[in-house]
Amino acid sequence: MNSRRHFIKSTGLLAAASLFTPTEVLSQNLISEKGKIKPPALKAGDTVAITSPAGAVWDDTQVETFTTILKSFGFNVIHGKTLTEKFGYFAGTDELRSNELNELFADKTVKGIFCMKGGWGCARLLDKIDYTLIEKNPKVLIGFSDITALLIAITTKTGLITFHGPVGNSGWNDFTKSVFTNVTMTTNSFHFPENPFTENAPVIINPGKATGELVGGNLTVLSSLIGSGYLPDWKNKLLFLEEVKEEPYSIDRMLTQLKLSGILNSISGFVFGKCAKCLAEEPLKSFTFHEVLLQHIQPLGIPAFYGAMIGHIENKLTVPIGIKASMDAEKGTISLDENSVV
Repeated sequence: MNSRRHFIKSTGLLAAASLFTPTEVLSQNLISEKGKIKPPALKAGDTVAITSPAGAVWDDTQVETFTTILKSFGFNVIHGKTLTEKFGYFAGTDELRSNELNELFADKTVKGIFCMKGGWGCARLLDKIDYTLIEKNPKVLIGFSDITALLIAITTKTGLITFHGPVGNSGWNDFTKSVFTNVTMTTNSFHFPENPFTENAPVIINPGKATGELVGGNLTVLSSLIGSGYLPDWKNKLLFLEEVKEEPYSIDRMLTQLKLSGILNSISGFVFGKCAKCLAEEPLKSFTFHEVLLQHIQPLGIPAFYGAMIGHIENKLTVPIGIKASMDAEKGTISLDENSVV
């Protein structure tokens, strides 16, 4: 009986929702965006923390390697308890992981928070995070993949600029380090370097230039947050996406969700980074990733390209979420129009 009452209530809500357009439904689920808060620039001598708000860390040597990398920037490094905790596939319980994140933001001695890895689990923390605390204690928070959920939710609810960039088990080569330094350790605006890797040159979807605030991350994670109340108003946003190990039909499904929810019709520009290993299991029975992108993005008529150095790749950009930027689809470039840190 209880399940039947729940079904009736749910169908009633669905019927009511059908009276609104997708954009109107989306707007009812939005949390009001706060004024922009830029975190203090990181500098040598700062204490930074490594935490794992999502997946468990199964290889301790990765933590040691990442600690050495951070020390090479001149940082003092502390480790969160989550780096050694195991709770199924999580780095500890939801309460442990969310409490650690809250505590690191509250700790005045910690100037930056680095995520060790992605996986899955950040969305389970969104209703346990103290956003008021974070708003009062701005600092650099960086990660990507599943960390997308934390980055977008925190920027939307507090106005704090967060950073879509390498995690602890990413490759931190010279390219990645250079961009990270320019975005988080200097107070200048920054033009991302053009893709130096000709075998993966950017591909134009629609030519043109656009400006707007950068928001985005992992496609699977972002699409799963639709209707949750933790996504921003998408008007005048530059949407950037990345994905890994998803077949074209799966990319198609998620882009359709973004379209039906009103997101794609609101943005001013579109950038897809890399879709690593996104090949069809049966190519002769499938569209390619390229064809799926064209089907969804070309009709929008907005400047769009794919092939930016964003995603599950070695040479990775650090992209500030919430910062005003400009894109040139014909050149395949992105420029930050303001500084990301102060």
